[in-house]
Amino acid sequence: MAKKESVPANRGRISAQPRLHQRAREIQTYGTVEHLLPLELEEPVRLEMTEQLNQLLADTITLRDLYKKSHWQVAGPTFYQLHLLYDKHYEEQDEIVDEIAERIQLLGGISLAMAADIAETTKIERPPRGREEVPVQISRLLDAHQIIIGQCRKLAKRAQTIGDEGTNDLVVSDVLRTNELQQWFINEHLANVPLVIAEDPEAAA
Repeated sequence: MAKKESVPANRGRISAQPRLHQRAREIQTYGTVEHLLPLELEEPVRLEMTEQLNQLLADTITLRDLYKKSHWQVAGPTFYQLHLLYDKHYEEQDEIVDEIAERIQLLGGISLAMAADIAETTKIERPPRGREEVPVQISRLLDAHQIIIGQCRKLAKRAQTIGDEGTNDLVVSDVLRTNELQQWFINEHLANVPLVIAEDPEAAA
């Protein structure tokens, strides 16, 4: 007679004990797209859009964090105004980050998320760890905005050409317009105008 196998006493039981240190294979590889929703967009379109959106995401995350660094480290006569403005722009960029990442996921792709991956991907120059003067902070922010604005114009046009109206709308309505407005706000801080006494045109003659 065959020997009956013993069944562990805890087999099939539900336990409140957490299972820690779990590891497994990825359920989706970065750089691929899945058919999650009937979007009526072919796989090559979604692959191209998620790749370009991830570049935009990496640069937007970098700009967002550059604003927070500037917010913490700003100093000088315009401290209060810039301290508040930098943080306002940080919050607005943080919203854009979420919108871009969700668009990538909606298209069936995988969005970049970790700092190391962002640092490897972004086209924005890395600032030093130390504090910089206000004009340098603003110049860095303007350069970063210019990179993103240039990407937006190319990506929006390409998305419209290949029929991805959702990506086109996101890039133009949210990313591009916000970056243009923020760029204008901080650009005005570099205008070389008198702070207290206006220049007398007769005295300068």
